[in-house]
Amino acid sequence: MTQIAKKTVTDDFEKFANILRIEADAITKASVRLNRADVERALELLTSSGGKVIVTGVGKSGVIAQKIAQTLTSTGTMAVFVHPSDAMHGGLGVVASGDVVIALSNSGETDELLAILPTLKKRGVSIISIAGNVESTLARDADAVLDASVDKEACPLNLAPTASTTVALAIGDALAMAAMESKGLSSEDFAANHPAGRLGKRLTLTVSDLMHPSPNVSADATWLDVVRAISQHALGAANIVDENAGLLGIVTDGDLRRTIERTSPEELASLTAKAMMTRAPITASPEMLAFDALRLMEERSSQISVLPVVDDAGVCVGLLRLHDIVRSGL
Repeated sequence: MTQIAKKTVTDDFEKFANILRIEADAITKASVRLNRADVERALELLTSSGGKVIVTGVGKSGVIAQKIAQTLTSTGTMAVFVHPSDAMHGGLGVVASGDVVIALSNSGETDELLAILPTLKKRGVSIISIAGNVESTLARDADAVLDASVDKEACPLNLAPTASTTVALAIGDALAMAAMESKGLSSEDFAANHPAGRLGKRLTLTVSDLMHPSPNVSADATWLDVVRAISQHALGAANIVDENAGLLGIVTDGDLRRTIERTSPEELASLTAKAMMTRAPITASPEMLAFDALRLMEERSSQISVLPVVDDAGVCVGLLRLHDIVRSGL
C-alpha cells in the first residue's frame, strides 16, 4: 500500500512539472517563431504614437489583455483595457485617432473583436494583434501580427486555454518591457508610478516624509529638562542644540539612564544636557531617501534607533526614528 501511494504522489508531481515544461517550451518556441518585421513594427507603433494604447480581448484573452494594459501603464506607456462588448455600447468613445489597439484572440476569429474592427479602422488607429492564428481575419486586418500560436495546450484534454494564454501574456510583457527600455524609463520613473510599493517607497520616500519636529534642548539644560523633553515628544531622544539651533549632540533614553546611574546624588543638581549628550552624532538630511537613512542606522557594528535631521543651513529640524521607517513598509 505504501509503495502504491508513493507512486501516485510521484506521478502527480511529474504531471505538475510537465505542465510547466509545456508552457515554458511554448514560450521558447514563440520567441523563435515571431516575425522580426512585425515585432519592430509593433514596437515602433507603441513608442512613436502620440496617443494611448487600447488593449482588448474576450474571455481568458480578455483577462490577459487587462494584465498587459496594467503592465504597459506602470512602465511608461498609457494603456486602458476595453472589452469588445462594452466597446459596441459606448466604450468606443475612449478610442481616438492616433491611438494603438492591441487585440488578443487565440483563434483570431472572435466575433466580438471582429465586430469592432471596421469602427477602429475608421477612427484611424493602428492595430497590433496577438493571435494564435496568423492567417485569421484579425491577423489580416492588423498592422503588426505577433504570433502566439502553440503546438498544444498544457491542458491534458488540449482544451483549456493554458499554454496559449501564457504565450500571449509573455508576448505582452515583452512588448511592455521593450517599449519601456526604448523610452528610457528609469527606476525612479518606475517608482513614481508605484508609490505604494516597496520599490517605489525606497526610491521616493524621503526623511522629511517620516521625521518628527525636532525635540530641541539647549546644552545648559538640566537633566530634568532633558527628561521632560523626551517625555513630551515621546521619541526616545532629544537633540541638543546651540542658540542658532545648530546640532551639538543627542541624548537618548539610554544616554539618560547610563549617565544618571554613574552620577552621584549630590552631583545630579548640576548635571547638564551637554554632559550627557553623544557629541557629533550621525545625522540625516531632510532630502535623504528614507531607505538610505535606514541603512545608516542598520549597517553599523552597533545599531542606532534615532537620527537627528539637519538641513543644508546646519539647522536641526527633526528627529527620525527607526520605528517610523519600518512602519512605513520599507
